[in-house]
Amino acid sequence: MKLEGLRVVDLSLFLPGPFLTLMLADHGAEVIKVEPPGGDPSRQIGQQQAGQSVFYRNANRGKKSVVLNLKSDAGRQALLDLCASADVFVEGFRPGVVERLGADYETIRARRPDIVYCSVSAFGQSGPYRDRPAHDLANQSLAGFVAMNVGSDGRPAMPAIPAADLAAAHMGLAAVLMALYRRTSTGQGDYVDIAMQDSLLAWAPNVLGPVFAENRSPRPGLERTLGGAAFYQVYETADRRYLSLAGQEPKFVRNLLTELGRMDLFELCEQGPGAHQEPVVEFLQSVFATKTQDEWNRWFADRDICYAPVLSLREAHEDPHAQARGMCLTDDAGLRHVGNPMHFQYEPAELDFSVADFGEHTEAVFTKLGYSDQQLKALLN
Repeated sequence: MKLEGLRVVDLSLFLPGPFLTLMLADHGAEVIKVEPPGGDPSRQIGQQQAGQSVFYRNANRGKKSVVLNLKSDAGRQALLDLCASADVFVEGFRPGVVERLGADYETIRARRPDIVYCSVSAFGQSGPYRDRPAHDLANQSLAGFVAMNVGSDGRPAMPAIPAADLAAAHMGLAAVLMALYRRTSTGQGDYVDIAMQDSLLAWAPNVLGPVFAENRSPRPGLERTLGGAAFYQVYETADRRYLSLAGQEPKFVRNLLTELGRMDLFELCEQGPGAHQEPVVEFLQSVFATKTQDEWNRWFADRDICYAPVLSLREAHEDPHAQARGMCLTDDAGLRHVGNPMHFQYEPAELDFSVADFGEHTEAVFTKLGYSDQQLKALLN
């Protein structure tokens, strides 16, 4: 596999760092997850199956688990010994914590000069917010994302997806791979500073027009992708389910309005998003309320219109397209896993569905590093 031979030491917990290293593990990297004596908290979060949480399984499959107490001299020394043979180091603490644990970049680099060291944090290693505690919701709030997602009651809605966590994971993955690529020609490692906040701010180029061009915030309900366009909108069906129109290109608008006998509304859509499209929205609301979601699915099936039913998360994973793309997989024990979204023609991902028990590989990993029985005993006690 393309990353075979790459050793990754993962000191991160919860989601951003672990998802980054999951993508590496799925493509052949040896990922050694270093857990504190209490374990990664995600082991206990949410529904449990086969002794593991579904959350932990789908962010940490295919990794080895060692347990180290980095507040002890033996634990800190063991981490440094482990990093001496590592290519990548990932940590997800607040700035300053790794210094206290003796696992900062300069210390690790002293043992492995060409290490690619990636820190993933809420606000990054610099700036006035660097020391603030935060999880995904705080970052989405500060990045303006929550303010843009306004419900029908006019209030900001709770985001269902941890966009800050996953944006940072993907930015970190790209940065680590770039640094590794640079290392092939220079022989030098690098330090990568990834902030969840930065990642979100960079993820919104399509809605920055009002901010950069007119020095104002986007207006929910009036902008192009924020509810101000009839053909980028969610509509209720007769069975109290929903469908979405998700394409404002003239051809899609023309195709649907022609089918519905209302080409007289086309001009309003041509004028761009805004309150003037309300008659179009009202017409479509009345039309879509006449059939069930399944009936509309059949109606749209052979028409060239950008449309989709609004599915539940369960339905999305059971959808035949997701199944065909290998995005919902079942292992030999009958447990389900999210597939890897990176589809390569050559050397595709080979998922290792095993999930390590807490500290399962501690003895094996450090025995291979040459630790004596006495050293192992000191490390494990």
